Amino acid sequence: MVGLDEEALICDFAEVYHVFDWRSLPVKTAAILAVGLGEDSRIMRKISGSPVSMETLLLATIADALHVLVWQNTKDGAKGRNRPMLIAEKLTETPKEEGGFSSADEFRKWRESVLIGSENEWLDR
Repeated sequence: MVGLDEEALICDFAEVYHVFDWRSLPVKTAAILAVGLGEDSRIMRKISGSPVSMETLLLATIADALHVLVWQNTKDGAKGRNRPMLIAEKLTETPKEEGGFSSADEFRKWRESVLIGSENEWLDR
């Protein structure tokens, strides 16, 4: 855990155990406390690769479901246009690497695949 993200571990120890210098603890005690951190702690989210807590993801999913239900009852929804942005999707998407796209055509192709894929996904449901 220390090798993965020591700062996250320090923050978790401070928040959960009110320990500001984990190195002052005996190694066995520090290890036991580290393993005892909850699944929504910074270091456990880092280990699992989850960018947000499960609670945040569930709340975003609920909000998304409500937005889609409301959107489906509009003229745009009936025609499959202007689908609402999904919060959960934005929270969990992997950011593009620095540098972005190598050309404008590459971006246009990516954008078209996302827009058409998203629209078709909702139309198929």
